Amino acid sequence: MSTDDVYADQAKKLVDEVIDTAIKRLETNLSLTEREKTFESLKAEEFSRQSTFVREDNFEVKNIKWLNISEFSVEKAEEKIHEYIKTWDYEDSWLYCIDFLGEDPHEFDTRFRYRVRWSIPTRRKPIPRATACVYFSFVVSSIKPGTFPVDVFYVFEAHRLVHKPGESRFREKWLKDIIENKVMMMQAIEF
Repeated sequence: MSTDDVYADQAKKLVDEVIDTAIKRLETNLSLTEREKTFESLKAEEFSRQSTFVREDNFEVKNIKWLNISEFSVEKAEEKIHEYIKTWDYEDSWLYCIDFLGEDPHEFDTRFRYRVRWSIPTRRKPIPRATACVYFSFVVSSIKPGTFPVDVFYVFEAHRLVHKPGESRFREKWLKDIIENKVMMMQAIEF
């Protein structure tokens, strides 16, 4: 066994121990009702270390035809966001609204920012306790020809990873995690 294999084995064991410790700490620190609320969205699916890394080889990341520089307008960009979100797989209970946040002029381009605010309103609670946001940026170049496409990027609230449409798969769990974290934080803070 080479030294690289030894280090890889030790790293895997360390990560497994950290995950097991975190799960045990969650199980012991939360009361039964808090635990039920916290893990409510995870009941439907089975998560394990093995299932986390299984790739679905048949899955195709969906995309749409985005605007060209000459076609771009604030309203058309909002329509394209609606069209793109329709390609995502999520439960029907989710609702969203799109807000135009503004434009930022730069030397060689202008960046248009949008916020898509997600929530799950219910009959009992039509005003949700928390929302999750996805921020879209359209980069409209002032030096490229008008036939070139506009660059589009989006990022989930509290996440650092910048997504490019057509290159990453949407996960509903990301929205659920954002909302669950906000609810847990609100419960921890006493006013």
